Amino acid sequence: MTRILSRTYDPHAAERLARAGFLPPIARALAARGISEASDLEQEWQGMIPPAMLEGTREAAERLVVARDKGEHVTIVADYDCDGATACTVGLRGFQMLGISASYFVPDRVVHGYGLTPNVVDIVAARDPKPSLIVTVDNGISSVPAVDRARELGIDVIVTDHHLPGPELPRAVAIVNPNRADSVFPSKNLAGVGVIYYVLLALRALLRERGVYDAKTQPRLDQLVDFVALGTVADVVKLDKNNRILVSQGLRRIRSGRTHAGLEALFAIAGKDIHTAGVRDFGFAVAPRINAAGRLGTMESGIECLLSDDPSRALAFADNLNSINAERRELEGEMQQAAEAALEAVDLDHRATFSLYNPDFNEGVVGLVAARLKERIHRPVIAFAPTENHELKGSGRSIPGIHLRDMIDLVSKALPGVVIRFGGHAMAAGLSIRPESLKEFQKAFEEVVRTHCDASVFERIVLTDGGLAPDEITEGLCTEIDRQIWGQGFESPLFANEFTVLNQTLLKDAHLKLQLGLGGQRFEGIFFRHREPLPMQAKIAYRPAINEYRGRRTVQLVAEAAE
Repeated sequence: MTRILSRTYDPHAAERLARAGFLPPIARALAARGISEASDLEQEWQGMIPPAMLEGTREAAERLVVARDKGEHVTIVADYDCDGATACTVGLRGFQMLGISASYFVPDRVVHGYGLTPNVVDIVAARDPKPSLIVTVDNGISSVPAVDRARELGIDVIVTDHHLPGPELPRAVAIVNPNRADSVFPSKNLAGVGVIYYVLLALRALLRERGVYDAKTQPRLDQLVDFVALGTVADVVKLDKNNRILVSQGLRRIRSGRTHAGLEALFAIAGKDIHTAGVRDFGFAVAPRINAAGRLGTMESGIECLLSDDPSRALAFADNLNSINAERRELEGEMQQAAEAALEAVDLDHRATFSLYNPDFNEGVVGLVAARLKERIHRPVIAFAPTENHELKGSGRSIPGIHLRDMIDLVSKALPGVVIRFGGHAMAAGLSIRPESLKEFQKAFEEVVRTHCDASVFERIVLTDGGLAPDEITEGLCTEIDRQIWGQGFESPLFANEFTVLNQTLLKDAHLKLQLGLGGQRFEGIFFRHREPLPMQAKIAYRPAINEYRGRRTVQLVAEAAE
């Protein structure tokens, strides 16, 4: 069941924002998101939290200065998603700008598994040149055995990560992670790319302090912020003020035509104009093409695209990524059909979770299947696929109020040996189990969630910013919405009204095209991935957006939910 409710907001803050020039609906929406003054929306560099405030950056910078002074070689070990690829790119380009020799290694999802492992350390140590220092990006906080292995081989490790740590931290020379239990860094929401960017800023500051650079001669690390912006949006971290600054600065750079060749090529291959680049372009056009490389193969092609400075070479990589993404979409569609069929056999009214396994599933795509199912059934979902080492690899997605990683942790403690390994966040997590343990895990997962979570979390609550008068639904409102940086944890305004459904037709057997009546006016609407017809009178939660078709611009209401 879905309930559409209105967010609460501070009317005094909304009034101040309206006086500052915001349209009243936007002022109310911003006040509901904790904005009390126009200055809270600052998007300039000076509003960013200083790098020195992030614990571990000084220790990391000091070890990197030693590597620079001694001419040591550094190897970056990256994750195989878009955050990892952009973090690797930022690290490599940043180290090069700051005079440090560096290369990278990104594990193959199927062959090596996730992150820095003892096996990955051995592989990196056998390469030429052998590194004196490994720097992890977007991984490493749980790599206790791997860091110990590196120490045995005489290799230091700097961990830069943002994932939640386990009970034991690796014995690295420096750990930079805003989610460490002892961290007081004001923003816990940095993506992996944001963490390595902070390390570079701290390294540059230390080199200034030691007289290597001054304010005029120091490398311009702001040239890397387009990658930081992309990785931040792609990893769906909360866009708090600090992240909004990073994303805004990155978008400014792209829109002004000062982006890197690889990003420009990805925008072009996706049919997007860099001069009007937005958060949605990152999330729905660019990031999926990079992520596809890590899902169906190795991330090298994604990283090499981002590292390319030659436009023709970058375009060749982007074209390859586009082809891989097309293959991923086809495979995902087939897997989704199989998952939907499995779902039909389940009585969801008496289930708190849904977990499934299919021998034909691809382990790189199961997370996307879980995400789609979670949106449909509003239950935690884990989809499992077989692996080459005879395990089942699961990827899960959750709903507000159910911390998925903690639920899996409870299962692992209740049934020792069933969960081989796991990790992740509140809303997304991954794990590996033995095939013979599947039914045992499914039963325990269901019981743990049912026992520890209130039944109210399974009711889908859609929070909106109230209703709009017909004369408020204008192109000007859409334009003002587009001026802000919206995203995870700072969602764009969502409004709700009681509409008369004047007409509805099904497009491509997948989307509901609507004509809606409100206060004597008629509005066009679209309800993506919704097939069931609406009643003649319906409360609809929607986002107003500009729809351009054959040179004509109209306001379209993009429905998100209905009751």
